[in-house]
Amino acid sequence: MEQSTLTRRGLGLRGVDHELVSRGYTLYAPLTSPGTVRLVANDGMEVHRWNIEHRPGRHARILPNGNLAYNGVHPDAPNLFPMWQKYRGGVMMQIDPDGKVVSEYRDPLAHHDQHHLDNGQLLYTTLEALTPEQAETVPGGIPDTEALDGKIYADCIKLVDPVDNGKVLFHWRAIDHLDTEQFPLHPHYAREHWPLINSVHLFQDGNILASLRSTSGVIIISRETGEVIWHLDSTVVAQQHCASELEDGSILIFDNGTFRHRESSTYSRVIQVDRATKKIVWEYRDRSMPNAFFSPFMGGAQRLANGNTLITEAVFGRIFEVTPEGKICFEYVNPHFADYKHLNVPELVDIGFDFPANAVFRAYKYTPEQIPWLRLPN
Repeated sequence: MEQSTLTRRGLGLRGVDHELVSRGYTLYAPLTSPGTVRLVANDGMEVHRWNIEHRPGRHARILPNGNLAYNGVHPDAPNLFPMWQKYRGGVMMQIDPDGKVVSEYRDPLAHHDQHHLDNGQLLYTTLEALTPEQAETVPGGIPDTEALDGKIYADCIKLVDPVDNGKVLFHWRAIDHLDTEQFPLHPHYAREHWPLINSVHLFQDGNILASLRSTSGVIIISRETGEVIWHLDSTVVAQQHCASELEDGSILIFDNGTFRHRESSTYSRVIQVDRATKKIVWEYRDRSMPNAFFSPFMGGAQRLANGNTLITEAVFGRIFEVTPEGKICFEYVNPHFADYKHLNVPELVDIGFDFPANAVFRAYKYTPEQIPWLRLPN
């Protein structure tokens, strides 16, 4: 009998409603691949693939110019702590449809999220070590779980111009602008990384939206002063990911649900939050059984042009699309399993990531008009 629970439940295309699903193709990068990015149609068939020399640092996107934006794992990044090996990136590349590297920028301390902006600039998350005095101001977390060198690493956000020798246009340091008492580490979270920014997004007005996982918070940062001008706290979100701005200025968030405020039952949801009132104006959770939709970490949500939402239940490699009414109209489960042993990441194997997995950090969907270079097989 098949021993993999996910395999028994079914892989690949699980269902599609052609009348409700949005037109287009879904892009995803299996995290345990050596560097494979796949594009699949609504019928579950793969229509394009990139094979890249660096394993995924998280996810990939297709840019308006048609190139693939890819964040690969830096080959020479320092070994800060075991989990760092799981979510670090550092090789920020643009790759054309034929697989040719068009541009590349490196930062060995970059992790999680990176955005290639239309003007050629890069907005991304990175980190730095706190001084012992700074580290003492960070409350919470599991005692004595600092990084291997005894330090706490704290997040930074950088905006750089790769064309101008990597000129730094904006450099924000969490320790300079966050009140550590207001942003404590969760009591069950290791003290190696604070506040763990897992997504960063440039607002239409030029300010910056960031998701802080280990403190359960979403913030807006003023580009002018660096100060936090908006904060959605742990009474609303729990270990959330993938915060992005929608056309009307509201914020879409994948709310994981781990350590949710005043709830003992874990489930994930996707929420749309009004900036002015901080009220949830739209929500998706599993309609039949809320606990059946749950990713304890990672996850993504993308609002599509027809009003549907593409959701990535990351840990289980499940990518599905829902209508505004919450009806599932497409479901696909990444059928490609591998482990970290073949990627030569012993640190992750040693802490329990020694099993075949099909995890996908975040998926994105594109209309045919957004990828005119695509030539479908006969």
